[in-house]
Amino acid sequence: MTARIFVPQDAAALALGADRVAKALSQEVGTRGLDATIVRNGSRGLHWLEPLVEVETPEGRIAYGPVKASDIASLLDAGLVTGSYHPLCLGKTEDLPFLKNQTRLTFARCGIIDPLSLDDYKANDGLKGLAKAVAMTSADVVAQVTESGLRGRGGAGFPTGIKWKTVLDTAGDRKYIVCNADEGDSGTFADRMIMEGDPFVLIEGMAIAGLATLATKGFVYIRSEYPHAIATMTEAVGIARAAGILGPSVMGCGRAFDIEIRTGAGAYVCGEETALLNSLEGKRGIVRAKPPLPAHKGLFNSPTVINNVISLASVPVIMDRGAAFYKDFGMGRSRGTIPIQIAGNVKHGGLYEAAFGLTLGQIVDEIGGGTATGRPVKAVQVGGPLGAYFPRALFDTPFDYEAFAAKDGLIGHAGITVFDDTADMLKQARFAMEFCAIESCGKCTPCRIGSTRGVETADKIAQGIEPEKNLALLADLCNTMKFGSLCALGGFTPYPVTSAMNHFPDDFRPVPLVEAAE
Repeated sequence: MTARIFVPQDAAALALGADRVAKALSQEVGTRGLDATIVRNGSRGLHWLEPLVEVETPEGRIAYGPVKASDIASLLDAGLVTGSYHPLCLGKTEDLPFLKNQTRLTFARCGIIDPLSLDDYKANDGLKGLAKAVAMTSADVVAQVTESGLRGRGGAGFPTGIKWKTVLDTAGDRKYIVCNADEGDSGTFADRMIMEGDPFVLIEGMAIAGLATLATKGFVYIRSEYPHAIATMTEAVGIARAAGILGPSVMGCGRAFDIEIRTGAGAYVCGEETALLNSLEGKRGIVRAKPPLPAHKGLFNSPTVINNVISLASVPVIMDRGAAFYKDFGMGRSRGTIPIQIAGNVKHGGLYEAAFGLTLGQIVDEIGGGTATGRPVKAVQVGGPLGAYFPRALFDTPFDYEAFAAKDGLIGHAGITVFDDTADMLKQARFAMEFCAIESCGKCTPCRIGSTRGVETADKIAQGIEPEKNLALLADLCNTMKFGSLCALGGFTPYPVTSAMNHFPDDFRPVPLVEAAE
């Protein structure tokens, strides 16, 4: 029996030498005349163990990691093809604590299948959701997504079903589905992992959205910094089209839907939906005033659904297993699962999919294993560069949209970045303002000018220049930006700044001359 050995082709694994591992493995297998096939899968999301090599055995997959090219000879000597023991052996992949305790719905296939094998996808419950959707009316599909409680996983948390119903009910000669894959938040990588590890689930989700809203064309807008995701998605769309999943008659149902891949030009603000639409239309990526909403007049002035990758990739399991099944996970108005991306100064960085409701402390201390440096955790930023900093005093906050909002935070794209006690929160607040100043599209004054003044004011505080006056000025700038900016870039930049000021006031006080001299 031919052994199947899995070596990830995910960008994170590639950055850690996965291609070198695959090349060395291929050469050794050939030289030794072993009966083995190498499958380039996606990542399981245990980034501290990448490259994670797995071998299929009758008892299940056995994992080895982190593997270097120089380890291949000894691994094969020890019996890698049969899953035998080696110092790098981690045991059964599914029994690894980081994986075992997850609830993988959206990421059920990620790291398991060959991303570009439609047969693999179908063998692991792929296309079941679309098959059910083609047999339903558009209104019934929208009703099921609405009932599931699915909310936008891109940051705003807007109910997906309501957005779809608005587009369905709005008249238009043509309607569009736009997938926002411009994953620009630092510390986030869930969208990329799906596109590189399970692209057909995104295609299936977009096709369901098209049938549900009577849209016939979809666009996936992928950030230019994701060349591997762009290549994988482009190939997957071609495969899906050839198989009749996309095209003039989706799975033979007589209704049309097709997808086109577009590459972004590198602007962070194009992650904002209206700036993204401008970019898709070939215009400068600047924010549009709302109303009209994109659901009424979006791409090319037509009714448009804009959802992020994880929102759309979550739809197939909802259609397959039912709204009640999905809604059973989570808490409050936050239903289903959320792929939490753990990054920064953390021992066990990676992707952890779980139902809403875990506390921030559980995520950082138990799942993440604390800091990589071994020093105490000082702060955790949740929601990317525009997210608030949470101190340990707030680690009992459950991962839930409303719970975070109540603590002046936001879940955003569910990326969390860990900092130890050496972090200077004044510098972090300055970074937020500087980031906004660099990335602002320039359309509105509070964002364009407020962020620049914010950098200058933070520098004055650091230099001990009229600290009380400048602290008040920084707070006032944040208030103006929060309520006066046209989009979330300027509107959310105050979150990291004010949270740093409120929770870590000591970092905003001038250093006494005696202490500075020491």
